[in-house]
Amino acid sequence: MADEKESASATVVLAFLSGAAIGAIAALLLAPQSGEQTQRQVRGYARKAGKELRSAASPAGDVFGNVIEQGRRFLKDKQPILAEAFEAGRKAINRERNRAMGKKRK
Repeated sequence: MADEKESASATVVLAFLSGAAIGAIAALLLAPQSGEQTQRQVRGYARKAGKELRSAASPAGDVFGNVIEQGRRFLKDKQPILAEAFEAGRKAINRERNRAMGKKRK
């Protein structure tokens, strides 16, 4: 449950930062100022957004790593059950194939 909250928080932060960046670019493009001044302003906003995205990406990376580790543990724990199910499926396919081929030969 804590992982879900962390994931949701990281998503909200990323969405907020993306929206802020889009809004800043739109404001700059619509503002009446010289091209050079706008370029400087865009570079400043891009640097600031880059720093904020890097700081937001770190927790998101941690959450992703936790999810991957949970998946690995789940597969390790369930491997015997999955192998048994796979084997049962393989046997059922072979049994049905043999039964169908037997009907065709008659």
